[in-house]
Amino acid sequence: MTEMILSRTRLLAARLDGAWVAFVLTLLAIALVDTSYLPEALQLTAGAFLGTLPFLLFAVLAVAYMKATGAETLLGRAFEGRETRMIVMAALLGGLSPFCSCQVIPFIAALLAVGAPLSAVMAFWLSSPLMDPAMFSITTGTLGLDFAIGKTVAAVALGLFGGAVVMAFKGSAVFADPLRARPRASGCGCGPAKPFQGKPVWRFWNEAARRETFRDTALENVLFLGKWLLLAYLLEAVMLRYLPAEWIASLLGGEGLQPIVLGAIVGAPAYLNGYAAVPLVDGLLSQGMAPGAAMSFVIAGGVSSIPAAVAVWALVKPRVFATYLGFAISGAILAGAAWSLVG
Repeated sequence: MTEMILSRTRLLAARLDGAWVAFVLTLLAIALVDTSYLPEALQLTAGAFLGTLPFLLFAVLAVAYMKATGAETLLGRAFEGRETRMIVMAALLGGLSPFCSCQVIPFIAALLAVGAPLSAVMAFWLSSPLMDPAMFSITTGTLGLDFAIGKTVAAVALGLFGGAVVMAFKGSAVFADPLRARPRASGCGCGPAKPFQGKPVWRFWNEAARRETFRDTALENVLFLGKWLLLAYLLEAVMLRYLPAEWIASLLGGEGLQPIVLGAIVGAPAYLNGYAAVPLVDGLLSQGMAPGAAMSFVIAGGVSSIPAAVAVWALVKPRVFATYLGFAISGAILAGAAWSLVG
């Protein structure tokens, strides 16, 4: 009987979605600790979510269209020609493409296996978790167009920075034989990962399989983004009520390099989901977080987030993975310092 109960408990736990569980538990905590605040927290959450909804729907439809047409096959062209050209194209595509890092694990694994330069792969890996159409839309709707553009530029610049360093030291022991013997696949819940082959078919609605891909991708992404945004807006409402503005301002506010460095250090381990981080950063900014610290937080956290980090860990050896994290922290500090000057 005990084994049966434990088995059913494990099965139930496997089926439960972490984001929805956290959402419900947060509501229950508010109801128990501060019952009078629950209606206001729900109102703030719903209002913020509805304000972001147009950006969310646009992003979801754009990603679904890209997947259904097979436009992701264009990614392969980033890895043709001279190594410097590969790095530039990989950084640009990583920062602008609608695919998270874990979706392209089979693609990257194949490139590494056939000898594609690690420099271009690193450029793609560093920039891909930081920005995509969905992230750009949500960031624009919450933090403003300027911040979204700044983060996009930082994503591409970080990819170029990492790729250039790897190319310069490609003969060193750190980057020799970088691939694990048996890479493992991983998923982040960002939509179907299997791409169409061949040239893109822009009028995808003429083929049943592509229509199905469009529908499945749109549904999966709207559920994925929606749950994380709802949780994030609820946490933002909690943070605005219970997290002292003076504490945020003293730790991550002010001028100079210190809040930027702290933003990167805090962001690296604290980040779980890039989409959920956007409204949280908005709340931190309203509490006194310095703009440069906000940028370093989202850059360091995005690259070192669990889905992105697992994607890299699954394919490369620890020394390359450590270098990847080093690029995340150092690049985030540089991006934060630059944004503090122009933001």
